[in-house]
Amino acid sequence: MKPVALFGILTLLISCGASDTISLFNGEDLEGWHMDVPALDSIPDARIPFVVRKGMLVSMGTPEGHLITDARFENYRLEVEYRFPGTPGNCGVLVHASTPRALYKMFPKSIEVQMMHENAGDFWVIVEDITADDMEARRGPKENWGVTEGKERRIINLTDGSEKPLGQWNRMAIECLGDQIKVWVNGDLVNYGYDATVSSGSIALQAEGSEVEFRKVLLTPIAELSGEAP
Repeated sequence: MKPVALFGILTLLISCGASDTISLFNGEDLEGWHMDVPALDSIPDARIPFVVRKGMLVSMGTPEGHLITDARFENYRLEVEYRFPGTPGNCGVLVHASTPRALYKMFPKSIEVQMMHENAGDFWVIVEDITADDMEARRGPKENWGVTEGKERRIINLTDGSEKPLGQWNRMAIECLGDQIKVWVNGDLVNYGYDATVSSGSIALQAEGSEVEFRKVLLTPIAELSGEAP
């Protein structure tokens, strides 16, 4: 497995039927990614919220925004190793990201896999949608569901206690195949959704208030969903 440039990766993987794991982060810089940080529109000298530090990709938390892959992907397993090095807080991985600033003039159209401390694995729908079992218990009354501002967009994960203690590394695996998404945290299946309204797009990491370190961001094409943690 080697880091590779992202340009044209999706087309290459589909046309070649590749199954090798690739690293979306090369450990040196943010090649293959671009930032969308609204504050930088009006405050060009504001702090850059995504940096490379000691071989890790770091979300500084503020100003809030997203680091987005230049390439689009479908049918893959994404493996992310992350930790909150200081104060626990909020972050997320967005899959199938497309239109920027579609929600609250901040979040791209996507499905978020939550990384917020003690809530890792929740789904948050962002101008897209997905279905899961026991939806009313996990999302609230059906009449309140929606995908835009003010609606019930959170689908609570299936487990408690899957995250490591603060400061330790967590491993999140996200499998996206067609209209289905499965999520594991440290080997525990924490969410499974289906009938998603989107099946491909970019991948994004959030700056959402808390510093988060990423030491691995790996992607492997898949042809079927795993029954067990990959």
